Amino acid sequence: MFDFSKIITIIVDNQPLIIAGVLSTIILSVFGTVVGLLIGIFIAYGKNWKPRKSSNLFTQIVSGIVRFFCKLYSVVLRGTPMMVQALIFKYGCAAMGLNWDLIRSPNPAVNNVLNGWFLAGLIVITFNTAAYMAEIVQSGLNGIDVGQVEGAKSLGMSNRQASLKVILPQVIRNSLPTIGNELIVNIKDSSVLNVIATTELYFRIGMISVRTYAYLEGYVILAIIYLLLTLIATGILKLIEKKLDGQKISFNPFARWKRGLFA
Repeated sequence: MFDFSKIITIIVDNQPLIIAGVLSTIILSVFGTVVGLLIGIFIAYGKNWKPRKSSNLFTQIVSGIVRFFCKLYSVVLRGTPMMVQALIFKYGCAAMGLNWDLIRSPNPAVNNVLNGWFLAGLIVITFNTAAYMAEIVQSGLNGIDVGQVEGAKSLGMSNRQASLKVILPQVIRNSLPTIGNELIVNIKDSSVLNVIATTELYFRIGMISVRTYAYLEGYVILAIIYLLLTLIATGILKLIEKKLDGQKISFNPFARWKRGLFA
């Protein structure tokens, strides 16, 4: 039978483990999203690399190879579950003699959050996210009017300068809602990394549930924490969008009511 009082007891008695799990999940999701976006930008440009017809044969061959591997990367990483990718990574490393258990910090407090398998989880979630970010960025690049590039070149900008100063900022701004959605997906999907012993929130709540035999209460706590994390992330992303749109941000909950009263 479900016991609400047991939820309070579990939270109080296991605060260090739960806090460490929340911190691990936040690091995994934020790092995976930010670094995945950076890698995704390179992949998107690689998929869009089409040299001029006047380019030499070597450049055309290299661009063809780059486009092929970038497209293959996106297809494979987006077409397979992250859990399967994590297991392939784990056993692939073992086959090469790389033991992530040996990577530990001498500081027990740091090692409780940042250990070898946690780093392995960071790698998996980052490269998985990069495949989705590449599609987002490529869609944004293809949606930019060619006239903007020509206008930037008329001002004396090179292709690189036009891309970095004119095109890419617009792509990131226009894609911000979708990029934010990937962050929220990563918060939830980081749970699958427990299959390679990445000590994130799901892994730690599972340990607590096994020890206390309170499986229902433990997973209710887990669901509540994930919900709170996604709600907080959604709120922060909305504030960032408002700031980028030039809107004033007020943290006063009565500000809107006052504006309506004295309008």
